[in-house]
Parts: sequence; C-alpha cells; structure tokens
Amino acid sequence: MKNNVLFLVILMFNLCSFFALHGQELNANTFDFWVGEWQLSWDKGDGTKANGTNTIVRVLDQKVIQENFNDPVSGFKGMSLSVYNAKTNTWHQAWADNNGGYYDFIGAIDNGQKVFKTKPIQQGEKTIIQRMVFKDITKDSLIWDWESTLDGGEHWKLLWRISYRRKKP
Repeated sequence: MKNNVLFLVILMFNLCSFFALHGQELNANTFDFWVGEWQLSWDKGDGTKANGTNTIVRVLDQKVIQENFNDPVSGFKGMSLSVYNAKTNTWHQAWADNNGGYYDFIGAIDNGQKVFKTKPIQQGEKTIIQRMVFKDITKDSLIWDWESTLDGGEHWKLLWRISYRRKKP
C-alpha cells in the first residue's frame, strides 16, 4: 500500500512539473492574452516595413473572441471568430478576408506554443498544413507567425511574421 501511495505522489508531482514546463492545457481562457487593441508591424518581404491594427474583443456573452485585422496601406482586411468547445476541449477559429480568403482552424498547444492550424490536406505526395503561432507572449507584446508545411509538420516554413504591441489607453 505504501508503495502505491508513493507511486501516486511521484506521478502527480511529475505531471504537475510537466504541465508547468510545457505550457497549459487548452481551456476557455487559452487565447485571452490576445484580447485588446494592437498596433502591428511586419516586413513586407522587400525589406520595407508595413503597419496595421488588430482589435480583438470578446463577444456573445464573452464566449467568442472576435478579431478585426486592418492593413490601411494595402486595404487588406480580415476578421475571425474563435470559440472554445468545452464538451470536446477544443478551440475553433474561422477566418475570412476581403480577398475572398477563408480558413478553418483548430486550436492547440504545440511544444508549449499556442497555435491555430488547418487540418492536413493531401495533394499528391504533399501533406499541407498551415498554422499561426503565437509566441514570445507578454502583457504588452507578442509575435505572430504564419507558417506552412508540405510534409505534414516535419518542417515548417515561415511565411509572415507580425510583431504585436498593445496600444496605450
């Protein structure tokens, strides 16, 4: 009996340590860090900088996160709705933009990073997945990466990196 109790204590300690070191489980507050008014900047790919805004708010009785992205120079605009399903312990996001783009994402925590990613699509020998990765998250800043893989997630290619800075009230 003593050995069983000791085993359970050690197991619980190791599980708590694992989650402390490797991030949290998905829950209704996983993406709360993102809520707010943000000033954005990114490299356009030719060495010049672009700027935009992103307003993220909780709507529908605080159960849904609504995103409103705007690049005033190019005129690119997009919005997303993200919602946590407590029954399945999953986050879902639908993105649409003024170029006719649409993405359907599933939220996850991969290697301690909060992500939304598409379901795999098989095209011949290629397994394509796209994802957005939130990293270096602080109270007033974060990095958002848009990445793609052609091999099912073995190797990821950075397509777009946006630096977020919280707007001052």
